[in-house]
Amino acid sequence: MRKEERYKEVINWFKENVPVAETELHYDNPYELLIAVILSAQCTDKRVNMITPALFEAFPKPEVMAASTPEVVYEYIKSVSYPNNKAKHLVGMAKMLISDFKGIVPSDIDELQKLPGVGRKTANVIASVVYDKPAMAVDTHVFRVSNRIGLTDNSKTPLETERELVKHIPKNLLSIAHHWLILHGRYICIARKPKCEQCGLKPWCKYFLQQ
Repeated sequence: MRKEERYKEVINWFKENVPVAETELHYDNPYELLIAVILSAQCTDKRVNMITPALFEAFPKPEVMAASTPEVVYEYIKSVSYPNNKAKHLVGMAKMLISDFKGIVPSDIDELQKLPGVGRKTANVIASVVYDKPAMAVDTHVFRVSNRIGLTDNSKTPLETERELVKHIPKNLLSIAHHWLILHGRYICIARKPKCEQCGLKPWCKYFLQQ
């Protein structure tokens, strides 16, 4: 099967069967989503959603977070992975939002990556989810599923995967495609043993066809 055909069929299946796909992180504004995405690195969205209500209440604006300390923030986030680092990143991020961006979360991917705790994946999430920009964030799920299905040719890095996906997926679908692949990886195409019997992508999946 040619790659173009695989992309076309996979995209059509998702459009028909998963017309709505969104982040599972809870947030009310760009600042809250930025905090949630920083916290979600190597941690489940479920865990992040458990701790963010109290965190958002205590630090409702970047100004409040910037005036705090990592030690104080740590107490709110200690049940996530790497809480010490993330507490430092959150305070640093808030300070830079105030000093460099007038308290507004930037929409530009390069500008976003200047913020402490914000790598390319996080920047792409903010750009696509908040600002509806044609960006493809590649996390472990997107990386795994893309390689498994055959959307990418055994790409070795998230950046390789991102470039390949951006090349083949129509711009207007990139934002939702990011969520399609994440949710598919989270619930069906799981890491250890994919649930192929429940998967609608079987006819075009390289992994399944090679079984």
